[in-house]
Amino acid sequence: MQATTQSHPAVSIPADHAVAMPAYVERSHLVVQDLPMVSNWYQRILGLTPIESGANGETLGVAGRPLLTLTTERNAAKAPRSAPGLFHTAFLVPNRRDLAHWLAHAAHNNIRLQGASDHLVSEAVYLADPEGNGIEVYRDRSRGEWNYQPDGTVAMSTLPLDLQALYDEAPKDHWEGIAEGTAIGHIHLQVSDIPQADAFFRDALGLDLMARYPGASFFATGKYHHHVAANIWNSRGASKRQGNMTGLADYTVRFNDPAKLAAALGKLDELEIPVSTEGSVHSLVDPWGIGLLLVAP
Repeated sequence: MQATTQSHPAVSIPADHAVAMPAYVERSHLVVQDLPMVSNWYQRILGLTPIESGANGETLGVAGRPLLTLTTERNAAKAPRSAPGLFHTAFLVPNRRDLAHWLAHAAHNNIRLQGASDHLVSEAVYLADPEGNGIEVYRDRSRGEWNYQPDGTVAMSTLPLDLQALYDEAPKDHWEGIAEGTAIGHIHLQVSDIPQADAFFRDALGLDLMARYPGASFFATGKYHHHVAANIWNSRGASKRQGNMTGLADYTVRFNDPAKLAAALGKLDELEIPVSTEGSVHSLVDPWGIGLLLVAP
């Protein structure tokens, strides 16, 4: 199951939202071993709803917006922790109240969290699905609260998040699923080399370098804090992921700016990175063996 160009119901989003930028991450595609179990988990715990089903997978989303495709293969082998691929898919909820509401739902279902952080630009809660695929559920602070540096990067940090205070702000009514307007705000990848990641995401795809951590780079368009992150914390020097591995098969970047897509395709051609085109979907494999779909407006 690949990305489609079907429209989804319009949801009013702010002009500075992650998905209103010149390019953004639209959806993620995971290969799993137990499709019914994993799909049920995303529906029950994350609150996604089924949108499309196929012979070997299904697509889940929010209010008709496709966000996550799950497929399975008979020979799917569990990817080692050190393999390039997914660090986490980050689901961006509209506001702090919605994040609190989801947190209370997770707590009431005894979901084990892996962490919670205040990143200055956002507040984030981390967990993993039953097969170990990383997940972030977060909300952005308003851009007026972000601190841009003279070089155009944005100040980010990893500070403790007061989960009890967040939980105490949760609405007391019944949780009906993750909030309408939720989207994939960013995707965080494991790669084998940071200079190589800079060359691919910044120099080839044309994303701006927005921040650096030790062993990680953060890229975006429209001065968002990051649409794509790449780190080597578990995967430094790792070889390409194999085609039968579980985890991140591919992800989709949609370009709201046709000129930016054309520039990226031109640069990929110049670098002799093979790209196949079908309709408005341009497919390639990145330097670490992860599929990437570039989609026109």
